[in-house]
Amino acid sequence: MISSLGKEECHFDFFEMESEEKISILQFGNGNFLRGFADWIFQQLINQGLFSGGIHSLQIHNPKPDDRMLLQKNQYHVWVAGLENGQQVDRIDLINCIKKYSSIFDSYADYLKIGEIPDLRYVISNTTEAGIVFDPKDDSFQQIPNTFPAKLTALLFHRFKFFREDPAKGLQVLPCELIEKNGDKLKKCIRSYTQLWGLPEEFDQWLNDSCSFYNTLVDRIVPGFPKDQVEELEQKIGKPDKLIVMAEPYYLWAIEGAEQLQSEINWEKADLNIKFVKDLEFYRTRKVRILNGAHTALVPFAILNGTRTVKEAIKTPKISQWLKSIIFGEIIPSLSPDSNELERYATAVLERFANPYLEHQLADIALNSISKFKVRILPSIVAYENERGVWPKYLMQSFAALLLFYKGEFQGQKLPIREDRRFTIFLSNAWQLPNLSSTLDEILKNEQLWETDLSNLKGFKESLLAAFQELEKTWDLA
Repeated sequence: MISSLGKEECHFDFFEMESEEKISILQFGNGNFLRGFADWIFQQLINQGLFSGGIHSLQIHNPKPDDRMLLQKNQYHVWVAGLENGQQVDRIDLINCIKKYSSIFDSYADYLKIGEIPDLRYVISNTTEAGIVFDPKDDSFQQIPNTFPAKLTALLFHRFKFFREDPAKGLQVLPCELIEKNGDKLKKCIRSYTQLWGLPEEFDQWLNDSCSFYNTLVDRIVPGFPKDQVEELEQKIGKPDKLIVMAEPYYLWAIEGAEQLQSEINWEKADLNIKFVKDLEFYRTRKVRILNGAHTALVPFAILNGTRTVKEAIKTPKISQWLKSIIFGEIIPSLSPDSNELERYATAVLERFANPYLEHQLADIALNSISKFKVRILPSIVAYENERGVWPKYLMQSFAALLLFYKGEFQGQKLPIREDRRFTIFLSNAWQLPNLSSTLDEILKNEQLWETDLSNLKGFKESLLAAFQELEKTWDLA
């Protein structure tokens, strides 16, 4: 079986392969990220002979089936492209671990029967950050429930009844939604539906004792279908692939408190970047403050400097050096005095930003920059001041660039603002005040924006004014 392709290997009938392998994973969602991340990871395990189960991929949002999955018999490729340890990576991996694909809208009864599969062991999901939610209006499981947690509750209850409360038939659930404590929140929603639907206490006890809901953190940039390169890639593959997905080489799956999962699969032998940890907080904070924080800091500064993609910005020496000053000089010192591991991670982040195959538009990352700045940057600013007694020079410049960005126009060019209308109206009005000092007074005291009154922080406004003065050396802000 050919599982990856070099530049010369290009012919095989991957759509003709069939398999009777057992189904051990139920996957909620069939989007680019799961296909380029979780499915790709399990494919690596299968290729190494360390895992034998197949995946049932379930569509739960769009009633119309994905014709591409049907045509290609659930098989596709992941194009792994980018930089890794300074070396260029460009390979194509065949993914054939999805053995079944269906839509919950085809037949609710057939969906529930998935719970009868004896070898079913794991559940994976990625239903977006808004997917893990409890809706009290979702008050029945006699027909297809609306929310993902309700759909999962119905299946688990069916499994509980079918196997007569067998504790060995509990499932291990690995949500990949990018929210803190995703496993805990999913379990809480399910137990809420258990109460809402009046399900027996024995089921609630089975959920608690026999099922595991793991908090996880996922990290990989998966841009999706590479439309600009698809013809060249299909020539290498030897056939059309309408499901091919691009992914960067870097990936991380950190899983909290998963001793049982860790013992069931020889992850160490697989040599995959899967971390089993007691507490995800370090990994979550590292990702939010360094990777996401650097992205958020970069966007307005780079756009105001005339660049349009992350790759272009990183190739611009002035912007690249400015971003390095933020990451290594201010964000990492605000996190931990033991910076070796953080610096290695940050170096990998900058390598990911420089991916020559990615056209990551800054305008796309600019979506909801105010809320992102509040979560990703402000904690670093405050932590740095607490540690050093001064406000961080470059992070304050990123704040100044952000506020300037929300002015809406710069040097005659309209800026790509995508934000809550309440915030854009407020910031636009604030910029109409007679001078910068008055504008900053108005903005900093708005607790709806920052969840605190920033005007109360000693020296904060003065540092921000100094940051604007630094930017004036580069741009005409009059």
